[in-house]
Amino acid sequence: MTRWRLLALAEELNRRAYSVVCLQEVQANFYRKWLVDACTQYATHVYEPFFHAPKGGLLTLARLPIEQRQFTLYTAREIVSPLAAMDLLLHKGVLLARTAIDGVPIVVLNTHLSANYSVDWSPNNRYARVEHSQLRQLAEIVRAQPAEALVIAAGDFNIRRGGWLYDDFLEHSGMLDPLAGDLRPTHRMPAGIPARLARPIDFALLRLPALPGMTVQSDLCFDQQLPLAGARRGYLSDHYGLELQIAWD
Repeated sequence: MTRWRLLALAEELNRRAYSVVCLQEVQANFYRKWLVDACTQYATHVYEPFFHAPKGGLLTLARLPIEQRQFTLYTAREIVSPLAAMDLLLHKGVLLARTAIDGVPIVVLNTHLSANYSVDWSPNNRYARVEHSQLRQLAEIVRAQPAEALVIAAGDFNIRRGGWLYDDFLEHSGMLDPLAGDLRPTHRMPAGIPARLARPIDFALLRLPALPGMTVQSDLCFDQQLPLAGARRGYLSDHYGLELQIAWD
């Protein structure tokens, strides 16, 4: 089943003219190999090798040449509950890939923050405090990039849009959210859990350089069922994708 979904995803990615793709929850090295082998239109793949899976479960695919790649481990790695042990095993962090288009440096930060299994983002919540520390570290990485660079931070942030963690990160990173105010969920709740609890927790955020005529469009993608194997149809993931289109003169 997983192989069918990954191969269907690869087929869709090959068909779409994305410059860079950020994937999370690639939780086994053979998943990574399946994707790299099947995504034939993406000449470059970036990941940090680890013994059972790419570190952080992160894989970045690109049609563009990559000039720099770097993985940074999140320093806040407290196991708040037994459920959070998977985050520790994956070694979650930030996967940086730097490229350029027409001389404009582009830094893509692929990330997956620790999960909040309590679905409680109040300041005193132990999960939320770990996420806050990770977001501050991610903001430092953003601020360290050259002022002339277009910086994109994309992935599963595991925080809700519009909450204090979200606002704090945007303030400290200097990034903007092209879907600000959009409360459509970015994931589907497991069976037995009310769909009303789903939140927008996945983001594709931007720090824009001063370029003439810059436009940004963003929307959900992969939010409908697609053909898998044979006549079967299904969702590619329990999370939806986010699509960014950025242009300038």
